[in-house]
Amino acid sequence: MTMLKSKLQEDLTTAIKARDELTSSTLRLTLTAIAKEEVSGTSARELSDDEVQKVIAKEAKKRREAAEAFAQGGRTEQAEREKAEGEILDAYLPKQLSDDELAAIVASGVAEAKAAGAEGPRAMGAVMKIVTPKVAGRADGGRVAAAVKKLLAG
Repeated sequence: MTMLKSKLQEDLTTAIKARDELTSSTLRLTLTAIAKEEVSGTSARELSDDEVQKVIAKEAKKRREAAEAFAQGGRTEQAEREKAEGEILDAYLPKQLSDDELAAIVASGVAEAKAAGAEGPRAMGAVMKIVTPKVAGRADGGRVAAAVKKLLAG
């Protein structure tokens, strides 16, 4: 069992003992998503910490999107719960990049793409290929794309 997965298991046990319903249900759902990912495909396998982190990131993103949808629908109680679940999951993910850190990485990616001959709005794909691996797990794809567009347009 990977370190991250065993940490989730331990935290789940602690939350159950503390009768923390929100944390225990969030971790249970996440562990289920991890287990589901392990048995998907042609053969069952153990996920690496990186793969477990991707599943957690996907679950956290689902919570953020659900919170937005509930808030727009006027269901603030459910929106708050989804937001709280997302915050619990965020604790297991690497710290997100600040806007300044992201802008610096994107700027170097744009410079790299220009050096390779890609310029203007059509360089978007080339820049994304350079920047995405550098920010993996530390910035949402939408934020990265917006920062790249802003720099290429400017």
